[in-house]
Amino acid sequence: MKRLAVFDFDGTLTYKDSFLEFIKYCYGTKTFYGGMLKASPWLAAYKLKLYPNWKAKEKVLRFFFAGMPEGALKQKGESFAREVIPGMLRPKAKAALEKHIEAGDRVVVVSASAEQWLAPWCKKKGIELLATCLEVREGKITGRISGKNCYGPEKVNRLEKLVRTKDFEEVYVYGDSSGDREMLALASHPHYRYF
Repeated sequence: MKRLAVFDFDGTLTYKDSFLEFIKYCYGTKTFYGGMLKASPWLAAYKLKLYPNWKAKEKVLRFFFAGMPEGALKQKGESFAREVIPGMLRPKAKAALEKHIEAGDRVVVVSASAEQWLAPWCKKKGIELLATCLEVREGKITGRISGKNCYGPEKVNRLEKLVRTKDFEEVYVYGDSSGDREMLALASHPHYRYF
């Protein structure tokens, strides 16, 4: 039986948001809170639905990562995936993920977080990843998103470019937020805030 298992990452597989935890890991708590304070007008506007998700995200990305060499970000992402992500995982979510892997299901993580810190963890697990891509120019991070933020309808767009969900007899989707709504609608087995 052909089965597909799709997992959102932040809040579904993890207790915490990996984007925020990655910034803390790179810069420390003091710099993190200072930067978030400077970005607070845009973050507040986003919460009030006056500013789009991706624009607020870019404000934070620019503050912390604009000008960083791509190689340095990659190294930080690899060490974060190795040292921090394992401690962020929900035990029941990790068990469900491993059950799908052991069953031979096709497993895909679809996340609005950046591939720079999720790809090393997914690669180690032997699973596929669809995530937000950070723009790189002349070997440096610009602080902008390359293409679209992998959130909401874009999660489905990316997934459908990777696989034909209709080709699978069963499709399991695990999500925890409104950004996963469209993806959950594809599933024969939708699991919202399941863990």
